[in-house]
Amino acid sequence: MLGHSEEPIRLRVPSGSISAVRSKIRFVSARSSAIVWEWTPFILVSSYFVFSTCIYMVCSEKMIEVFWYVYMLTNTYVSMVTVLEAVLSIAATRESRNRVNKVAGNDFKSGSGPWPTPDDQLPILDLIIVAYLPNERDIIMDRVEYLCTKIVYPVDRIRVNCLYNTPVDIEPLESELAGLMDTYEQLRVIKVPNSKSKADNLNYFFTLDTGADIIAIFDADHYPHPHNPRWAAEGFMADSEVGIVQGRCIIYNSRDSWLTRLIAIEFDKIYAVSHPGRAIMMDFGLFCGSNGYWRAELLKSHKMHGEMLTEDIDSALRAVQKNVKAIHEINAVSYELAPSEFQGFWKQRLRWAQGWAQASLVHMPMVWGQPEEGTRSFTKRFGIFSLLAVRETSYYLITQYTCLVLSFIILDFPKTPLALARMIFFPYPLSVWFFVISVACLMGTLVITWRVRSEFISAGMMVIFSIFYPFYLVVMGMIGLYGHARQVVAYSNWNPTART
Repeated sequence: MLGHSEEPIRLRVPSGSISAVRSKIRFVSARSSAIVWEWTPFILVSSYFVFSTCIYMVCSEKMIEVFWYVYMLTNTYVSMVTVLEAVLSIAATRESRNRVNKVAGNDFKSGSGPWPTPDDQLPILDLIIVAYLPNERDIIMDRVEYLCTKIVYPVDRIRVNCLYNTPVDIEPLESELAGLMDTYEQLRVIKVPNSKSKADNLNYFFTLDTGADIIAIFDADHYPHPHNPRWAAEGFMADSEVGIVQGRCIIYNSRDSWLTRLIAIEFDKIYAVSHPGRAIMMDFGLFCGSNGYWRAELLKSHKMHGEMLTEDIDSALRAVQKNVKAIHEINAVSYELAPSEFQGFWKQRLRWAQGWAQASLVHMPMVWGQPEEGTRSFTKRFGIFSLLAVRETSYYLITQYTCLVLSFIILDFPKTPLALARMIFFPYPLSVWFFVISVACLMGTLVITWRVRSEFISAGMMVIFSIFYPFYLVVMGMIGLYGHARQVVAYSNWNPTART
């Protein structure tokens, strides 16, 4: 009717439907963001390889020669430093063997007989095993019982502490763990409240007044040698200035796969050769995260920084920054598991690579800055520079050389294996000298590693390692680049290493 306005027609949508649509949009958005976040590092690294290879394909012959000599010189430097560390480690190894022979000659009798320190004067020790229970549910009971029954250390001077966290209750395992305290008087099982990491577990323990003189940290997959704590304790007793004693880690599942064979030899090379040699050459040792002993008051004030991706690397470098004296005790042996499949190895090493990249950025000022107390020698500064800057840069040198070789192959594909070897190793007049020096350094390092190999390493494994080591370095270079790319995008989604 004229003069009457018509009401607009409104479409009524149930509020529940709107909420459902919004929820789906948020889910799709979050999922898409997660996929981009996950795949961006892969795209960055892939682009790096493609771009670098293409650049070499269009470079002049003179520029290619310059690049090649730069890569060879840096490789020669790293090889010579590595073999020098190995040579210097011989003295530490010989001393360790002499101490073992001296103690073994007394048949490891109890009391003060074979050991420098009488039992009743040994430091009180808190031995910590840290576990994320859902991941280590199958091994935790075995490890705790091993520590309580096999470790040779006065029971009244050691406490075995099982610190664990779990997002969900795991029964009857948790009750069984707690029940072990009735069987072993030296055992303490602690479920850490509101913990989401190894750092949270440890920092909670550091708030407790336990009266310990020394604190030892072990991951849940470790089997410390029965005399491991005694060797570490003697290290502290021999030198009051020692703040950290780092033991030797050995891979005991070396025969599980080709990968564990490589890792086992790598660990022998790192813990029995490189670490002791670097401590002598560069004037500082390193805490390595597990099988490490600290003076209790030092560690409690030091704490673990949970915001760091690898809190153990960060804690080690902060100790170096404070001029804490750390020694490597080769006789303090602990056996651990290596990932037997490439997927587990890849995830583990990616976390380490990104953790080292993050820690290197944070602690690089040690190279030019002064410590809080005392002074920092030029030798130590150079060692820190080599450990942080040179190591992180080496990933690019290795992969750039790989891209350079790829460009050679693409432009002039070799028709025989001999032609390929000549293309890779002998393209320029000085090639032979670089090749000879690098091979000599590698063989020297491996010979010294063979002298201190663990009981799980055979001659055949060493031969295989020697053949595949260059390719292993390329893989490690790729992992290092991937870790850098993840650090760029602030990637922090980690899966724990599987334990079985």
